[in-house]
Amino acid sequence: MSERWARAMLTAYRFAGAAAYPFVGGYIAWRTTRGKEERSRRRERYGFAVVKRPPGPLVWIHAASVGESYAVIPLVRRISGFDINVVFTTGTVTSAQIVQSRFDERVLHQYVPLDLKPAVSRFLDHWKPDLAIIAESEIWPMTILELGARRVPQVLVNGRLSDRSFEAWTKRAFLAEALFENLSHVVAQSEIDGERFRQLGARPVTVSGNLKVDTDPPAVNERELRLLRSQIGRRPTWAAISTHDGEEAIAIEVHRLLKRRYPDLLTIIVPRHPERTEGLLGAFSAAGLMVARHSLGEPVEPEVDILIGDTIGDMGLYLRVTEIAFVGRSLTAEGGQNPLEPAILETAILAGRNVQNFRDSYERLIERGGARLVADRDMLAGAVNFLLANEDKRHEMIAAALATVNEMRGALPATLKALEPYINPLIVKARLDEGARR
Repeated sequence: MSERWARAMLTAYRFAGAAAYPFVGGYIAWRTTRGKEERSRRRERYGFAVVKRPPGPLVWIHAASVGESYAVIPLVRRISGFDINVVFTTGTVTSAQIVQSRFDERVLHQYVPLDLKPAVSRFLDHWKPDLAIIAESEIWPMTILELGARRVPQVLVNGRLSDRSFEAWTKRAFLAEALFENLSHVVAQSEIDGERFRQLGARPVTVSGNLKVDTDPPAVNERELRLLRSQIGRRPTWAAISTHDGEEAIAIEVHRLLKRRYPDLLTIIVPRHPERTEGLLGAFSAAGLMVARHSLGEPVEPEVDILIGDTIGDMGLYLRVTEIAFVGRSLTAEGGQNPLEPAILETAILAGRNVQNFRDSYERLIERGGARLVADRDMLAGAVNFLLANEDKRHEMIAAALATVNEMRGALPATLKALEPYINPLIVKARLDEGARR
């Protein structure tokens, strides 16, 4: 009975999507006006490609946004290094810029098609992938079903299921099983994630660790870094990064509390979504704080209180000029943001208690002494004050965080091993095709 319900729901989803397809233009147009779509590339969201499919085997790799894109970049490099073509899809403008800046013509970027049958079918008809690799938790029913109908192997890598997602899927376990049975393999981030996928019907499931640990430190413009360091000098600094609504206000209050003890304190605030910066300026002004915006090239003069990191792809710059980082989406929002990047870049890590999406990473960091959780503004202010005042303790946290990251490495080779049954035949095919062309 449950199986019939699942198939009925998926059939209804298919027909609903087909019926909605002619009307999604307005939605895409609205996203374009807000800078969430590239006007010149909107047709890619409907499955239209403007470049030809290259000859030979091809792997489709999908990563939703910036974090997922960074995580799979080393994996993409290894696969393309086998002379296998890759079409790399993302869903955001920012992640598209990151992908295009890091690969040559063997890796082709496209925006992911809408999860509607006409768009997905058109995309698959053009690219004809031999393998589909999906990053983290991108479960799109129509895409999974269409790939399954074409017998294209689908592998979920760096897979994770948040508490909320797992609860939602558990309530619809029959639907989850109908979808997950199409996955050829799930490579999960942690044992908890792996067990959750198994409970929802995925087979086989292996655990690799987090691919984000095996990424290189984010690149930085050395000239910009030298300039920023010279402007900051020996001022005490701390950073609130990947902040969400409400956390910037907390950072302002922490700054005002600490400035009584550290008159030349510089606070670096990096909103998760830089487009929110304009709306935040009023709060800084009302608090009587002097602000410098990195996007405008405004210098960090001695009277500047707040440096706003309102640019994309510069987290490596902001984290290299401080030794203390509060990681957002953890006090006023739920789920948390990735603490591994600040650990790699040698900062002592603070966060709120709502870090469920990165539970495994935080547990390891806290156990080793590389991270500390805070409950509210006052605890955050106290923790920053303690770390500013105690250099030895600060450096102990930094060393512990870095050691934890080094212990967690190994996800990339584990993922590649899990992918061998799907990649090796494509390597052989690529070599045969190359020999035939000579």
